[in-house]
Order: sequence, then structure tokens, then C-alpha cells
Amino acid sequence: MAISTFKFILIAISIFIPPSSTDQNDESCLTHLFNSFQDPMENLHNWTKPTFAKPCSDFTSNLAGATCNNGRIYKLSLQNLNLHGSISPFISNCTNLQSLDLSNNSIAGIIPGELQFLVNLAVLNLSSNRLSGEIPPELPMCIYLNVIDLHGNELSGSIPPQIGSLVRLSAFDVSDNRLSGPIPASLGNRSGNLGRFNVSSYSGNKGLYGYPLGPMKGDGLSVLAIVGIGLGSGLLSLALSFTVVCVWLRAAERRTAAEQEVKISRAMPDY
Repeated sequence: MAISTFKFILIAISIFIPPSSTDQNDESCLTHLFNSFQDPMENLHNWTKPTFAKPCSDFTSNLAGATCNNGRIYKLSLQNLNLHGSISPFISNCTNLQSLDLSNNSIAGIIPGELQFLVNLAVLNLSSNRLSGEIPPELPMCIYLNVIDLHGNELSGSIPPQIGSLVRLSAFDVSDNRLSGPIPASLGNRSGNLGRFNVSSYSGNKGLYGYPLGPMKGDGLSVLAIVGIGLGSGLLSLALSFTVVCVWLRAAERRTAAEQEVKISRAMPDY
């Protein structure tokens, strides 16, 4: 009797305790991210709704480009997949994400400020896309960021000075964008054990200046242009002056010749 009662309890427990499943945040994150992408090459063919409900089996991932840890998505490597579209702000629901690599695609739109909620994020690589707008000033809220690679996009505006406060940052690249303004001193003058970044991290941004790049370029003309304009103006003035002198001399000669003719005609006797 006791054994039968024990079996009944076990059955009841198995009925009322739901099977282990993925965190609902991961499911929402993956669903919205997939919907925001366009995948013309169908590289994400197994990104389907049933899989989003359980993308991980402990440490094994059921999704292409995803890596799992303890049943949670902690790495997304979706580079070189010819993806279009944009980055969904719901990416922030993947709260266990430590590495996000969407490089070498054709993703457009802005970098969502919601990335700040990925408090475990260490690697962010969005390079070689078509991203525009500003670098989110909220990004440094991800205090564990070790790598920020945004090169080869169409980003504009200035570099948020708060990025210099990331003490773990060892790789930083915003080259070949449309950034402008000064390089924050918190990035250009890093000292001690903080990572330092050379010219290659900032090159290809015409409006960007400050160490380790050169000083701000003036809005006026360059020295060579000014010298060239000065020489050209001088030669033009000289030519005009020479022409005026020649005309004046010619007119003077004619006037002198006319006066001589008058004098001669007056000196001739009348017959």
C-alpha cells in the first residue's frame, strides 16, 4: 500500500512539474532577432519557432551560429552569412549573451541602445555592415566589454567619451566610418594597464581628430592652396598691369605722332 502511494506521488509530481525549457527571454530574443533579419541565402534554415522554444540542450545548441552554456544562449556567431535587415532591440533579452558577432553582413539601421542590458557582454563585433547613426552612449554600461569592433560601417557623430571608462577594453576599432569630433581623452590618453589604441583604430573618419590622429583640420584653405591662389593672383595682376602699360604707351605714341604732324603743318609756309 505504501509503495502504491509513493508511485502515485511520483506520477503526480511528474504531471504538475513542467519539463525543463529554455528561458523565455532567450526565446523572445531569438524570435525577434530572426524576424528583423533577411536571410536570402537561407543560412539560418533551422532558426524556426519550435527551435526557439528550446535552442539549447545543456551545452549543445540546436541553432546554427549559436553556442549554449547551461541551457542558455551565451554566444551568437553569425558572421559572413549575407544577412540583411536590422538588429532587433530585443537582442537585450538574451541576458546571458557574452559574445555577439554579426560581422561581414549587410545589416543596416542603428546599433540599438538596448545592448546596454547585456550586462555579461564581453565581445561585440558589428564590423563590415551598413550600420548608421551614432555609437550608443549607453554601450559602456556593458562593463565587461573586452572587444568593440565597429569598423567599416556608416556610423556618424562623435565617439562617446564613456567608452574610455571600460577598464577591460583591449580591442577597439571604429575605422572607416563617418565619425567626427575629437577622440575622447579617456581613449587617446589611456595609461597604466589599460589598453591603448593606435591610428588604425580611428583612420578613415574625415571629421575625427585628436591623439593619436592629428589636430583638427581648419575649415579654411590649406597653405598650398593659399600660396597657389596668391601666385595666380600676382601673375594675373602683372599681366593686367603690363596690358594697361602697353595700351597707355601705344596711346602716348599716337598722341605724340599727332602733335608732331600738327607742328610740322604749322611750320610749312603757305604758297
